[in-house]
Amino acid sequence: MRRYRFLLSAQWVILTLVSIALIPTMIRLGIWQGHRYDERTARNNLVSSALHAKPVPVEQLSAPGHAVTRTEKYRTVTATGTFDTAKEVVVRRRTNSDDEVGYHVLTPLVLADGKVVLVNRGWIPANGAQTAFPKIPAPPAGRTTITGRLMADETTAASGIKNVKGLPDRQIMLINSTEEAHRLGAQVLGGYVEQTGPQTDSPEQISDPGSEDAPLNYAYMIQWWLFAAGVPVGWWFLVRREIRDREEAAAETAPEEPEPAAV
Repeated sequence: MRRYRFLLSAQWVILTLVSIALIPTMIRLGIWQGHRYDERTARNNLVSSALHAKPVPVEQLSAPGHAVTRTEKYRTVTATGTFDTAKEVVVRRRTNSDDEVGYHVLTPLVLADGKVVLVNRGWIPANGAQTAFPKIPAPPAGRTTITGRLMADETTAASGIKNVKGLPDRQIMLINSTEEAHRLGAQVLGGYVEQTGPQTDSPEQISDPGSEDAPLNYAYMIQWWLFAAGVPVGWWFLVRREIRDREEAAAETAPEEPEPAAV
């Protein structure tokens, strides 16, 4: 056991304690990545199921004051009514697929019963300072039917976007049906619709939500557990190398035996 006495030195005690602490830490990180994998897989499955579900009238899923749920979000819906461009607004600081900054165009669609559904018709460029109301391509006139994805009201907590006050006229930061109901003085269905049809070139329609990279989380989970398994192996390798180095140093410093005298 004398050859292992060096393990009681301060340097090796610290190294051993750090190694012991790393093992459960890496195991917990692997478990956390496993939970992330499960969450992202569930989210991807939910989005895919919603996008491929049969389209339904928006009134079947939403009503004034309704909060769009996780299972309703991204559902394909239809709405028939008349666009009210006089009360159209733009949503600031939104990007397109090329990460260009511009606006989303939010136009109220007045349904046959007088209720309103908010329609995000897509993206337009900012064209300089975002101080004046931009020129917006007109939607179809008269009674029209659109299709799109049902979305939940935007909030600062969920999006990280601060709801700035004192903006230029007809410009907003967040799409929120409750706030728009106050502005419009109408009954507004909860949430809003991201228009996907009829297809238009401008505004530039918003692409489908992408899948979150769940397999990457699975790979990270395995990676952390491999690291945890490698810690004791690495510690033992360092111990064996230290023993070898000490034995070689001792052999080099040992006094040589004198040669026997000649007879």
